[in-house]
Amino acid sequence: MDKIKIQNLEVFANHGVFLEETKLGQKFLVSAVLYTDTKAAGMTDDLTKSIHYGEVSHFITDFMKKNTYQLIESAAEQLAQAMLLTIPNLKKVLLEIKKPWAPIGLPLESVSVEIERGWHEVYLSFGSNMGDREAYIKTALDALEHIRGCRLRQVSELLVTKPYGGVEQEDFLNGCLELETLLTPQELLEELHRIEQEAGRERKIHWGPRTLDLDILFYDKELIETEDLIIPHVDLENRYFVLKPLAEIAPNFRHPILKKTVTQMLEAVKEEA
Repeated sequence: MDKIKIQNLEVFANHGVFLEETKLGQKFLVSAVLYTDTKAAGMTDDLTKSIHYGEVSHFITDFMKKNTYQLIESAAEQLAQAMLLTIPNLKKVLLEIKKPWAPIGLPLESVSVEIERGWHEVYLSFGSNMGDREAYIKTALDALEHIRGCRLRQVSELLVTKPYGGVEQEDFLNGCLELETLLTPQELLEELHRIEQEAGRERKIHWGPRTLDLDILFYDKELIETEDLIIPHVDLENRYFVLKPLAEIAPNFRHPILKKTVTQMLEAVKEEA
């Protein structure tokens, strides 16, 4: 990905742990690497297809001046998120905030915090087989769109499927969606659990009936295995009710372990059926 760099932008602002820092203020140096695609701008000479570094510099300055944080870690985190949510065409940012006048009573050139944040490509599956299934799903999609740092990109058609796992129950409505998010996988999982709980989801029977089921299938190309989260989702390559709607919105997405596209996995399931 292409980069636009802003180096050591000077900002006088009021961040710090000590009272004199927040009252009197001090100098900060902010550097940002803006990740974007500059090809279209380069071919057309059209600034709207790139990122206006002058406007970004003013955005950084205004943000640093209007807000006050005790920690430069907080200033960096909140600034990065604000930039990603506000600046068109910005895919990722590498942000460094330097504090050259750090009051530690020792000679040093500066202390700084550097973070990298960006948008992540995520695919989720959703399903319901209790009550008003379509209403539960619509409410979940609306809830996802209202999470700060989430952008709903594509939603598949709904698919009626038989239950999976051998538990006798009503048919499911299933689908998949594409999401861009600034959340970490764990943060996203917590939001999905919150939405399920608000829909009255109860986890009593494994593979049992549910008002709402939300699962993370892929998070970029990452491989994650924790106590409560495995990505890519376990056994998705054998689940027609996942692969069919997923192929509608991401036919060429390649499983990072199996190295097969969604279309290829769907064809394999069809052949075995």
